[in-house]
Amino acid sequence: MHLEELSNAIGVSGEEDDVRSIILPAIRDHVTDINVDALGNLTAIQRGTVHPDYIVMIAAHMDEVGMMVTAVDANGLIQFTNVGGLDPRILPGLRVTVGAQRSPGVILWKPIHLGRDMKTVAMDNLRIDVGAGDKSAARPGDRIAFASSFARLNDKVLRGKAFDDRVGCSILIDILQAGPYPVTIAAAFTVQEEIGLRGAKVAAERLGPDAAIVLEGTYAYDVPDPNREADAGDLPGNPGTRFGGGAVITLSDRQMITDPRALAFLRETAEANDIAYQIKTMDGGGTDGGAIHIAQAGIPTMPISAPCRYIHTPTALLHLDDYENVLALSRAVLNRLSPRTFQRA
Repeated sequence: MHLEELSNAIGVSGEEDDVRSIILPAIRDHVTDINVDALGNLTAIQRGTVHPDYIVMIAAHMDEVGMMVTAVDANGLIQFTNVGGLDPRILPGLRVTVGAQRSPGVILWKPIHLGRDMKTVAMDNLRIDVGAGDKSAARPGDRIAFASSFARLNDKVLRGKAFDDRVGCSILIDILQAGPYPVTIAAAFTVQEEIGLRGAKVAAERLGPDAAIVLEGTYAYDVPDPNREADAGDLPGNPGTRFGGGAVITLSDRQMITDPRALAFLRETAEANDIAYQIKTMDGGGTDGGAIHIAQAGIPTMPISAPCRYIHTPTALLHLDDYENVLALSRAVLNRLSPRTFQRA
């Protein structure tokens, strides 16, 4: 597992270089045809032992949500906008790092003594203070990342930044290091997923796979709900993503509906190998699968996710059992896939 190093790396969408520099040496001895394309996707091939002409793309995105400098006030306070999906309610008071120099800063907020009636402030009214007194504080375009670090809370629970999707990147490295498999893997560590699945679209068109797996860190929807009674049990339509509940198989999201053949294949594979899994039924979010499944003439695509609490915030939580189940299911799929798996009658 390379998750600690990957989580601590900074790679806000469009500047994934530091993440790529960690992945490359970890996979170099296990793959061929390494390529970094114009957008920054890192792709590589691991040739199959039984069906070398059957290509399975495995995608995991390197980028994380964050912010970007848009202007600097005359007094050195930084204006910014979001890069990817951020909830402005979590921002006031957060520690951040700004630009390539990783300048430490804090997002401004009035102390409670001066504003007990304060409500959520729009992001364009917030500022970042790096202790500067003039416009030299930063430059427009500089990326801004959460300042948080990886930690192990206990034997089973990890805490860190950017588990969406450094979890997937770590699992993909593990898969490659344990290979080869019967089918050929076209590994794609993609860029700019958080701002529109852009890297995956380019990678899928170039690699032209026969099938695809998308490795993700998705949300664990098992935190307290103020609109729900404590003893109400599962509500109708519960999305089924539980922390520690196993690998997540997605029915649909905003970008794609999982092919019924792929859905059945994933469930059968998990059950045949006694791998814990759960079904995500909430039609929200999205993965690189949204771009991959409509590339070329259409690609059967299988999202497999690890449920994480508090994604798109400075600190997410991951249960190690979920990590291991995603890894086990992915490897079982690769060992079971063949050119006949998704053939239509």
